[in-house]
Amino acid sequence: MTAPGHTVMWADMETLKRLEQTIASRRKADPGESYVAQLNARGLPAIARKLGEEAVETVVAALSGDDAELVGEAADILFHLMVLLNARGVSIDTVMAELDRRDGVSGIAEKAARKN
Repeated sequence: MTAPGHTVMWADMETLKRLEQTIASRRKADPGESYVAQLNARGLPAIARKLGEEAVETVVAALSGDDAELVGEAADILFHLMVLLNARGVSIDTVMAELDRRDGVSGIAEKAARKN
């Protein structure tokens, strides 16, 4: 799914797949040597809190930072989202399939359907 006027290159999905593989391989590493392992050792609540912190930092950057700051925070939020998905055993393919399912559906209609 892409926004009107935007083209997503295959390499973009490859980047996410590569990140997913890296996170999976580092999850069981020594927490003293891997940030991903450190987050996982602290548990799902800590991973979720970190994602929330990154979300707030992204919003702040969007409202008051420059584009480079926003890009950096966007990368941080994607990374931490991928760590959270991995911790829950949810693949990026599953998320992409949900986005594909929603493609062409009005956001208002999609949200209303979730209430049923």
